Amino acid sequence: MARLKRNHPLPLYVQLYETLRADIQAQRLKPHQQIPSERALCERFHVSRMTVRQALVDLARGGFLYSRVGKGTFVSEPKIDQQLKTLTGFSQEMKNRGSVSASRVLEAKLQPARDDLAQILRVSVGSEIVLLTRVRLADGIPLAIETVHLLHNLCPNLLRHNFAVESLYDVLEREYGYRLTRADQTIEAALAGPREIALLQLVPPAAVLTMERLTFTDQNILIEYVQSIYRGDRYKFRSSLAPRADQQVVA
Repeated sequence: MARLKRNHPLPLYVQLYETLRADIQAQRLKPHQQIPSERALCERFHVSRMTVRQALVDLARGGFLYSRVGKGTFVSEPKIDQQLKTLTGFSQEMKNRGSVSASRVLEAKLQPARDDLAQILRVSVGSEIVLLTRVRLADGIPLAIETVHLLHNLCPNLLRHNFAVESLYDVLEREYGYRLTRADQTIEAALAGPREIALLQLVPPAAVLTMERLTFTDQNILIEYVQSIYRGDRYKFRSSLAPRADQQVVA
């Protein structure tokens, strides 16, 4: 039976955290497998319930565990390692990874462009804007909150589509003939607020990654402005950097 070392320089809850994390990373505990109860872990490792609870909270914050109300605590999927090389939508990205994507529509409406949106989208104040806000899910797990702003005159009657089940990028290409080819985006780290914690089913305090993106067509038409909030415990973004052809890299 496993025992933690009480004379170890690391606190017991940190030792337990490291032990369980090692089991998860080695897939001795597999994704979506329910972990033993707090009581069972107390008995197995000969520690208090407070020690177990602290280790589990830290594992959840680190993205290794997730909880389902009334069902228990489960092992999370490994973080989504998304390459920042090509422009893809959420639905296509999840399909490429073998996951089933879904959306929950929070808002879908027309509204006049405020000063800030008009400046970003390069239109007059009051221009008609399509607002579409969705929670994006993969295999039933909420991963992101996405708010899209589009110029209605570029995609009239867009909201007759059901974006709980349809891909926005597919509709823009299939029905309106737009090929989305490039985007400018920024990514920042932040703490999740009460809304994000509720919608993304996070354990507070929780980190999120916020992204803003301007997306352009092959005709260099600015088609959308997107604000996305990704779960920091489920995402990491990767990019490849190369030196300029005329410059030597020095440390």
